[in-house]
Formats: sequence, structure tokens, C-alpha cells
Amino acid sequence: MKKSLILLYAVIIGFQVALAQKKASGTESAASSLSSATQGAERMEGFIPFYWDAKKGKIFLEISRFDTEFLYYPSLASGIGSNDIGLDRGRLSQEHVVKFQRSGNKVLLIESNYAYRAISKDPLEQQAVTESFAQSVHWGFEVMAEENGKVLVDATNFFIQDAAGAVQAISRTKQGNFRIDPSRCAFYLPHIKNFPQNTEVEATITLVGDQPGGYLQEVVPTPTMVTMRQHYSFVQLPELETYKPRVFDPRSGMIPMQYFDYATPVSEPIIKRFIIRHRLEKKDPTATVSEAVKPIVYYMDPGAPEPIRSALMEGTAWWNQAFEAAGYKDAFQVKLLPADADPMDVRYNIIQWVHRSTRGWSYGSSIIDPRTGEILKGKVTLGSLRVRQDFLIAQGLVAAYEEGKPVSEAMMKMALARLRQLAAHEVGHTLGLPHNYIASTNDRASVMDYPHPLVDIKGNNLELSNAYATGIGEWDKVAINYAYQDFPKGTEEKTALDKILSDYIKKGLYFLSDQDARPEGSAHPTTHLWDNGKSAAEELNRMMQIRKIALDHFSEKKIPVGSPMATLEEVLVPMYMFHRYQTEATAKVIGGAFYTYAARGDGQKIYEPVSASDQKQALTALLATIKPEALVVPDKVLKLIPPRAFGYDANPREVFKGRTGLTFDPLGPAEAAAGMTLRLLFNPERASRLVSQQAIDSSLPSLADIIENTYAATWKSNTQNGYTGEVSRIVNNLVLKNIIQLAANKNISEQARAIANLKVNELKTWLSASVGKQTDVNWKAHYLFALNQISEYEQKGAESTVVTPLTPPDGAPIDPGYEWLDMDMCSWENSSR
Repeated sequence: MKKSLILLYAVIIGFQVALAQKKASGTESAASSLSSATQGAERMEGFIPFYWDAKKGKIFLEISRFDTEFLYYPSLASGIGSNDIGLDRGRLSQEHVVKFQRSGNKVLLIESNYAYRAISKDPLEQQAVTESFAQSVHWGFEVMAEENGKVLVDATNFFIQDAAGAVQAISRTKQGNFRIDPSRCAFYLPHIKNFPQNTEVEATITLVGDQPGGYLQEVVPTPTMVTMRQHYSFVQLPELETYKPRVFDPRSGMIPMQYFDYATPVSEPIIKRFIIRHRLEKKDPTATVSEAVKPIVYYMDPGAPEPIRSALMEGTAWWNQAFEAAGYKDAFQVKLLPADADPMDVRYNIIQWVHRSTRGWSYGSSIIDPRTGEILKGKVTLGSLRVRQDFLIAQGLVAAYEEGKPVSEAMMKMALARLRQLAAHEVGHTLGLPHNYIASTNDRASVMDYPHPLVDIKGNNLELSNAYATGIGEWDKVAINYAYQDFPKGTEEKTALDKILSDYIKKGLYFLSDQDARPEGSAHPTTHLWDNGKSAAEELNRMMQIRKIALDHFSEKKIPVGSPMATLEEVLVPMYMFHRYQTEATAKVIGGAFYTYAARGDGQKIYEPVSASDQKQALTALLATIKPEALVVPDKVLKLIPPRAFGYDANPREVFKGRTGLTFDPLGPAEAAAGMTLRLLFNPERASRLVSQQAIDSSLPSLADIIENTYAATWKSNTQNGYTGEVSRIVNNLVLKNIIQLAANKNISEQARAIANLKVNELKTWLSASVGKQTDVNWKAHYLFALNQISEYEQKGAESTVVTPLTPPDGAPIDPGYEWLDMDMCSWENSSR
């Protein structure tokens, strides 16, 4: 009996071993295994076939192509509505070149590292680079079944994840610690689709957490439970041989992509740079004008209402003017998104209308083939509240609401004109163009600048018909020609591209971008955001005239009849701060220098300091912005703004900060505006440049000159009483604070610190001599307090107490608003690699 049991046991063991060997060799009939694993599931054919099991709520991928690269990118199909957090509807995340790789019973989704390559025919040279740099495994799947080289994996957990980085975004903006809750996640069936060249899957994702921040509390019904939809795209990559990358030139006005090529000869640069662009070819490259083999088509979100939708489509269509100039016919088109189209689908270039709780930036993003720089999908996000801000600015400039009478059409016309320009701007990013912030000084030569409304003065009135330019700019045609020109066969491309560049230089066109414009301490005198005019100082003087007219005309008629009077403050803010961007532009003239992205032999100006006369003109214009007479709020306006009405809480971003509680602080706007000017004037980098420029050329202003002229216009000017006198004392305090901060700043040149310290001591001497002569209690107190501040600085240095001045309401995007974050900056998010 025992022998029989042993024999039976041996037979069973042998059968199990044979079965395991059969499975490992693949000779088992997998048809039964695959069919049993997917029994009752719906098969969806396409790029990567998959099964949807409705009973289990699972998705199974059928993988047959291993070690074949494709593109994977997640995105947000629905957002949370907060500009500050940045999780907007339609937001694209990073694209990844990935492949399935099998190892035993596992399938890894591996991302290749295209930042480091060896463009070589030698496989060992390529292998050396591949093995020198890390790859990334995005997921590991277990094989459920297989048959004839196909394997089945459960991809449910892969799709029920936070691939778009919502948890990190919430944490980064200090809105709480959240985690994904799988029990509250599910697939979103209407947007689960499969096509021959792309596979699209979407899931409802819920994050849970405690102590949600204010931004979440504003927009989420139950802030501890944040639900959105995340989308996942698998896309077939284009054949490498069918696309020819175009070399990047910093003068071209195109966004670069780059990588290290370790097969490069030592005598040549190891970093290779190419532009990003859509694929576009002429049907007949030899023709002066030809249709495109496949035009670039952008689709408009039908969720944008009229007349906004038409304005956005008109502005987007301007780009066809640039392609026509490059010899194409109807190569760029704009259409309404079909009802059955998914905006996340890679086949559609999309202009999406997005709603948020607060106004914020618009974006031009792209999905790019990281191997070549080819743009596979353009995605524009336009915030719906921006148009309301543009209308508000026009309202402050020209509105005169009368009961029973129609309001001026000029306000809506200006707002729609801005929308056309905005749509063209953001689409430009998705065509491969960065910002060109010098264009506003060259007859508004590019839609890729940030345009401030150009307001005309007609007698004692303001006129808006010329606020924004119409049509594509001359510079934009240059950039499109460089990027998309399809040269006839036999053309030496480098020579032809160089000619495009040399031709625009001869025409007097220029290109300078973010690095030259965004930093407050940047040096180029004509490269800035939201400025106008060839001379920053002259335009600032004109802006101050516009501002004065707007404030002189300011009345209750700036809001509709029946509106709470307190809401006048929202209209007042952009009028009072109307000069803010031109002030920033003018500050860059001081210690500034003209330069270009010059290449050897191209004849462009390389570097030249701004002349002494222009710097002095700029200083005079800046100091005029802090004159007490310019900073006081008109008495008639002060009498129009009561504390907030019940149910009409102020958005703190859209109104002035103050120190008087519920009432409107008449000194708050002056402190904010003067503090802005002085912060710009005494920027630490600018202070160091002033020292060095004067050392090289003694005719140029020095830091000591700037400080002494500022003292003369503030501390040492005639004392005044009343409201004007109180404003002048605020300005004086701000001047002293800024000079003390310079003297204590360890990041600037030591000579700049030394000069600032000297000027603090000189002011101390002047104050000590003046305080005894003062009989007015306010001025006497003011001088003594300043002496105490200087004494504290002398004792504590950088540790001395410096009260932070009131800041203006948030400025960008276009006064006032939310200053960029990281996305962008407006910018070309996910485009610049």
C-alpha cells in the first residue's frame, strides 16, 4: 500500500513538472488560457489591443510587439479649476519614448534615454552610451496568459494611478498631503478608445487627504476628496527616416531641443540642437506657392461661447498669413472640433477653453517626438477669465455707465481684439515659437510678445481703437519661414537658412526672449513684457499722462447702475497701476546694455551700454512716478469707495492691501506703487552693474549718482503737509529701506555694498542736522524714526528689522493677476527640452 502511494505521488509530481515545462516552452495551448482570462470581456482592436472586463472593472493589454518604441504621455482630461495649483483641464504631462520588454513572467514598460546618444552605425559605440546613463521603468506587469508570441497583462493598476502628478502639484503649492484612493477610482468609459495608431484610456481618479489648503477649499465641493479625470495615450511613433530635423540657430526665433551625441568628433560640439516644429511639406517644393501634402489643422473647443469663439478662431487663423509668406497655400487651417472627437487624442491639435476660479495664464503646449523634435500635437489652454480682465481694463479707461443708455462698444471690441492676439500667441508656441519680447519696440512685429494695450490720448480723452495689432507680425513670418520652408531638391539648406537670417537682420528686425526680459534685474533696455514704444522712458511719461486722465475721469460711472459702490476698487486698481510694466521696462535702461544673439560675422550689434543721456532720462521718468502728487488718490475717488458690501467679499488679489482694517486705506496704493518703482530701481544686480559700468566709462551714471538723485527727489525735497506730506514720508521710508537692503546684501559686489553703506551714513548725517530744525511733529517724528532705523542697521546689519512694504495687487497676466509660477510660465510648457 505504501509503495502504491509513493508511485502515485511520483506520477503526480512528474505530471506537474511536465506541465510546467510545457508552459515555459510555450507549447501549451494558449488559446484556452487567453480566452479563459478574457472570457466575457470586450476586445477593442487598435494600436495596442486591449480587453475591457465590465464585471471586474479591469483592462487587460494584449502585447505582441516587444522592444518596439512608442510614445506614452499622460494628461488631465478634467482639472480642478485652480490656476494656483495648475491642474487645468487639458494639461499635458511629459511625453516618454517607451517600449515593452519581457523578462520571464514580467513585462516592463521601459523609457529610453534620448538625452544621451551615439549617432553611429557601430552598435558597440551605441551600447556604451546606452549603458552609461539610466533608463526609467514606468511599470512592471505580470504575464497572465500568452499565445503565439502575444501576452496578456492586467493594466488596471497602471491606469489607476496619479501619472499626471496631481499629488505632487497639491503638495508643492502647500495644499495638503494627499494620496490616491483606488476604491474611489474607476475607468471613464466614454473616453476609452482604440485607433490604428493610438490607444486612449481615461480614468476617474480620486485623491484623499487632510487639512486641504485655501486653493482647494475654493474649488472642490468636499476639499478632502479631490476627483479629476486622468488620460493615458499610447501613440505610434513616426518613422525616423521620413522626418528631417532642422538645425537650431539662436537667431531663428524657434524653440530648441537638444541632446548629447557621443559619436561626435572631438573637434565639433557634442551637444546637437534642432528646432521643434510640425511636419509640413509642399506638394511641389519647386513651386513658389504650393499646397501642403498634409496641412496643419487646429481645432477649436466648441465650449467657448460666442463672440469669443469666433474671435479665437480668427486670431488663430492669422498664422496662415505666415505660411503663405513661406510659399504655402492653405497649409494652416482652423476648424471647430467635431462632436465625436476626443480633445486628448493625439491626432487633434486643440485650442481648449478652460475655466478657473481665478484668472491666470494661458498656455501653448506640445507633445513632441523626443528623438527628432517633431511636434505631434499642439495643445492650447486659454483661461476664460482673462477676457473679463481685459474688459475691466477697458472699463476703467473709457466706461461711462448711464441708466437706460447703451454702454460703449469700445470695451468689448478691445477685449475681443486682445483675445485674437492671445489665441495667435499661444498657437505660436505650439508651432515652435518662443516669446519675442523686443517686438513691441519694432512696430509690434510679433504676436509672440506680451502686448500692453496701446491707448491713444485724444485731447483730454482716451481712445482704444489701436489697443492691439491685427494680423500676424513681420517677425513671425521670418520664424515660420525658417522653420517650415520646404526647399527644392538640391538646395544647400544651411546656406538658404543663413540667408533667411541675414535678410531679417538687414530689415532691422530683432529677436530676444525670456532670459532677456523676465528677470527684474535684466539689462536690455527694449526687451520686456507688456511694454510699448522705442523709448521706455518716453512711453512711461506718456503712460503717466494716460493714468492721470483715467484717474481724473474716475467716477461711479465706471460700474453699472446697481453695482455695490465698493466694487469700484476692482476697476480702480488697473488704472492706478496702469504704469507698472512700463516702469519695469524703464528701470532696465539704468545700468542697461543693448545686445543681440549675434553670431560671428553677421553684422549685429554685440554689446553696447545704454548712453548716459538715456539712462538719465530713464531716472527722471522713474522718479516722476514716486512724486507724492502722482501717488495721491483723488479725493473724489476716496469718497466713492466704502468698506465691502455684505456678500461681496473682495478677492485679495484684485484690490489694494492696506493697514486700516475694513476701510479703504488711502496710503496703501501709494506705498505699493512707490515700493514697486524703488524695488526695480535698486535691484541688486542693477546696483552691481552701475558700479562696473561707471568703472569702465566714467561718463555713465554710478550707483552713487542714482542714490543721490533719489535722495534729492525724496528726502531732500521740500516738505509738505496733509495727505501729500504723508505720502512723501512713505516714499522716504521706502527709499531708506531699499538702500539699507542693498548695503546688507551679501550677493552683490562689495563696492556696491560699500557705496550703499556710505549713502546710508550720509543720510544719517543729513537727518541729524535736520531733525533739530523741524517744528512739525510729523516730520520730526519721521526723521527720528529714520535715525532709529539706521542705528538698528548699524548694530544688527543684515539682521536688522525691515518691515516689508505693501505690495501691489498681483500683476501678470496683465494687470493685475497671478504671476507665473513655473509654467508658464505663458509659455511653451512641455515644449522646451
